[in-house]
Amino acid sequence: MVTFLIKDNLDKQRWWIALAAIIIQLCLGTIYSWSVIKNELVTNQGWQEVPTSLAFVIALGVIGFAAAVGGLLVDKKGPRFVATLGGFLFGIGTIIAGVGIQLNNFLILYLGYGLIAGLGNGFGYVTPIATLIRWFPDKRGLVTGLAVMGFGAGSFFVGLIAPYFINNFGVSNTFYLWGVGFLILIVVSAQLLINPPSGWLPQGYELPTGNKSLNCFSFHQAIRASEWWILWGILFVNVSAGMGLISQLSTIARDLYYLPSFESLNPQEVSLLQDRAGSFVVAIASIFNGLGRLFWAWLSDKFGRKAIFSTMFITQAVLYLIIPHLNSYIIFVFIACYLLSCLGGGFATMPAFAADAFGSENIGRIYGAMLTAWGSAGIIGPFVFSWIKDNTANYNYALYGATTLLVIGFILTRIYKPPRITIIKNGGIDPV
Repeated sequence: MVTFLIKDNLDKQRWWIALAAIIIQLCLGTIYSWSVIKNELVTNQGWQEVPTSLAFVIALGVIGFAAAVGGLLVDKKGPRFVATLGGFLFGIGTIIAGVGIQLNNFLILYLGYGLIAGLGNGFGYVTPIATLIRWFPDKRGLVTGLAVMGFGAGSFFVGLIAPYFINNFGVSNTFYLWGVGFLILIVVSAQLLINPPSGWLPQGYELPTGNKSLNCFSFHQAIRASEWWILWGILFVNVSAGMGLISQLSTIARDLYYLPSFESLNPQEVSLLQDRAGSFVVAIASIFNGLGRLFWAWLSDKFGRKAIFSTMFITQAVLYLIIPHLNSYIIFVFIACYLLSCLGGGFATMPAFAADAFGSENIGRIYGAMLTAWGSAGIIGPFVFSWIKDNTANYNYALYGATTLLVIGFILTRIYKPPRITIIKNGGIDPV
C-alpha cells in the first residue's frame, strides 16, 4: 500500500477509495431486502410474523450502536482495520443466519443475522463515510451520497436475485452463498480504505475562511452542543418512518396487488404472483433508495442541508397520510419509491450536515455516535409496524403515527441553527 499513497496522484486515487466504499455499501445494503426473505419464511414455511420480523429489528438496532463504536475505532485504528473486521463479521453472521433458518431456530437466526451480522454492518457502514468525508471536503454531500447510494442499491439487486436463489437453492443455502460472497467482497475492498495525509486538501481547494476552526471540535464538545441532539432527532424521525415502511414494504404491496384474472387461478398461483409483486416493489423502491441518496445529497450541496430535510419531511408526511386510503398497487409503487428516496436522502445528507456543523477531524466519533439514532429507530419503527399489523389487521395507525413523527422532524429542522462556538486560548472551541 506504500505505492498507493503517491502524493501527486492523491486527487485521482481518492476516487478508487470511493469505488471501494461503494462496493462495501452495496454488500451491507442487502439487509434492506429482509421483507423478501420474511415473506418466504412466513408465507411458505409457516413462521410467525413478529418473531420473524424481530431478526430485522435486532439487526437494525445493533447496526446503529455498532456504528457508534465503529466511528470511535476508525479514528483510533484507521478505516482499513475497522472495515476488514466489519466484513468478517457480516459474512460470518450471514452464514450463521442460514444455519438458524435451516434448523428453524430463532435464537441462532437472531445471533447470526441480528447480532454478528449487525455488528459487522455497523462497523462497515460508518467507516467509508468517515473516510470519504476526509478525502472529499470539496464534495461532502455528493461523495457521501455516492457511498450510501450503494447501501440503498444493495437491496435492489437482492430483490431481483432472491427469488431465483430461494427457488433453486432454498433460503438457508442462499444465506450460505451470500455470506461467503459478502465476506470476500468487503474484506478485499476494505484494503483500499486509508485516511489522507494530515493537512491534505484536494488540488485547488481551500477551506472556507469561516469554517477552519470547526476542525477543532472534539467528540465531547460536539455532543454537549444542543445542535448535535437536534440532528440526532432529525435522523431518528426520518429513519423510524422509513424503516417501519421497509420492514413491511413487500407485505403491503402484495396485499394491494390484485387482478380480475386471479379469480380463475388457484390460491397457490395467486400467492406466487403476489410474492413476485412484493419482490418487485422492494427491488424498484430500492433503486430510488439508492438514487435518492445521491440526488438529495447533491441538492444539499446547492440549497443547504436544512432546506432539503424540510422538503423531505413535509412531503413524506403527506404521502404517509395517503397510503391508508390507497387501493392501487401502481400508485403505491410510485409512493414507495419516493418515500425510500427520502429515507436514503436522509442517510446521505446527515454526514455532510454533521461535518458542516462540527468539522471533519473527529467525524468518525461524532457521526458514529449520531448513528445511535439509526439503531433506536431501527428497533422502534419495524417493531411498531409489526405489532400494529398483528393487533389491528392493517397498518393504518402505524402510517398515521409515522406522519406525526415526520411533522415533528419538520419542526426540528426549522428550529435548527448552526452551532455557535467560542474560540479559547489553547486553540480549542466550546459550544455556546
